[in-house]
Amino acid sequence: MTEHPDLPRLQRRLAEFAAARNWGQYHTPKNLASALSVESSELVEIFQWLTPEESARVMSDPSTAHRVRDEVADVLAYLVQFCEVLDIDPLTALSEKIDRNEHRFPAPKD
Repeated sequence: MTEHPDLPRLQRRLAEFAAARNWGQYHTPKNLASALSVESSELVEIFQWLTPEESARVMSDPSTAHRVRDEVADVLAYLVQFCEVLDIDPLTALSEKIDRNEHRFPAPKD
């Protein structure tokens, strides 16, 4: 069985992949944010003309599911690289954002 990857290991693999190809020079915050936007748009494109019902079943078609997984991977890769360049811990950033949202949008009282 393949070991489940963790964020630090994936960050290292992405950094090693880019370094081996001398791509670090292109990994500026601006370029990575742009690439993240492009990849997010490619994910949206898969769903663009689907009904809500069709979009809920998108993973049942193997070829479409493969495209969705690839685009999710691309989005995550660029987000992880973006965070690395700006020294942002994405899990801490997410946790802090959830904390703020819990205060901004309290759950209704029963």
